[in-house]
Parts: sequence; C-alpha cells; structure tokens
Amino acid sequence: MAIHIRRRTFIAAFGGAAGAFPLAARAQQRARMRRIGVIMSLAANDPEDQARIAALRQGLQEVGWTDGRNARIDRAAGDADRVRTYVVELPAVAPDGILATGDTTRPVHLH
Repeated sequence: MAIHIRRRTFIAAFGGAAGAFPLAARAQQRARMRRIGVIMSLAANDPEDQARIAALRQGLQEVGWTDGRNARIDRAAGDADRVRTYVVELPAVAPDGILATGDTTRPVHLH
C-alpha cells in the first residue's frame, strides 16, 4: 500500500510541475523591444528638446512602453551631419515609430 501512495504522490507532483512549466517558460521570454526613432534639430541638452522627450516617454508609458525596459528611443539631435546620417540609416532599423521635430529658423538640407 505504501508503494501505491508514493506512486500517486509522484504522478501528482510530476503532473503539476509539467503543467506549470509552460507558464514559467512564457514568463521568462522577453517582450519584443520597441524602437522609436527621434530626429530633432535642437541640441540634446536644450530645454525644449528635453521637454519633448519627457512628453514622448510619458505617452509611451500610457501605452505600456517603458524606455529602457520594453522600448528604446534612438535619437539624433543638434549636429546637422549626424542628423543627416541618422535619417538615411533610420529605415534599416525599422522603428515602430518616428518623432521628428524641426527648427524653421535653421533648416537641415538633405542631399
């Protein structure tokens, strides 16, 4: 009789562990990292630029995206050559969204 009880205990424990394994495996999978491309003509330390990035982060939070956790903000700001290079390379990374702002007093010319 003792062997029969142990067998039932083993089967119950094994069955419970096997049923929980898929849940644990799914919980360990990382969510896809969302990418947002940001192009700004202002310098990264400009107060207006910082306010726009803060507003972007807040909006992302509202839809469940957190910069550094499940979203990544890639940005180019200020230097015209860097912005031009980034604009050309941006489609290759296939961002989930793009935020572009500009300064109408200082146009950026793309060649």
